[in-house]
Amino acid sequence: MIERQDLGDWVDALASKAPVPGGGGASALGGALAAALGQMVANLTVGKKRYANVQDEMHQSLFALNILQMELMALADKDAEVFAPLAAAYGMPTDTEEQRAEKEQVMEVRLLDASIVPLKIMERASAVLDVVELLAQKGSRMAVSDAGVAAQFARAALTGAVMNVYINTKSMKNREKAEELNEKANRLLTEGMEQADRIYDGVLEKLR
Repeated sequence: MIERQDLGDWVDALASKAPVPGGGGASALGGALAAALGQMVANLTVGKKRYANVQDEMHQSLFALNILQMELMALADKDAEVFAPLAAAYGMPTDTEEQRAEKEQVMEVRLLDASIVPLKIMERASAVLDVVELLAQKGSRMAVSDAGVAAQFARAALTGAVMNVYINTKSMKNREKAEELNEKANRLLTEGMEQADRIYDGVLEKLR
């Protein structure tokens, strides 16, 4: 599990020719870093007299982001878990009609699993952005740049994970299900990028 690994070892594994971790895991980690940075902003705001009127919101933000961080870390592992069976399915024999039918059936299940995980990463990254937007507006001004960085990491999680959705749905035979997943991913991507850019631009305006 990623939580039990040294970060340097995980990055070295990412850099290697090993199939996992890959872009999906990196996207999830980016989302987790966004959640962690958001918590930093909230922690730097909690207990400050200047921000006494937003203490409840800061505590709620800490609670929500801590859960999202753990979920995104778990999804980094889950992404690796669903890739191995998919890779194995690609190598199934197709010499006979029965083998081809079995491979198609197995592939459909594996492709769906491999599409749902990055979609969940996108959902969690979007939820992180909702909290980060509040923190950028109401959190400590001393940490507003960290809110901006959090928005960018969450944006990268979205734009990275969506490619893992597309690459798997593209091969699905069930086009109705594939388009359903793509539509949800498209919405999360469009809304998330707009929100992340809005947060980032607002932070830049405060810093300049």
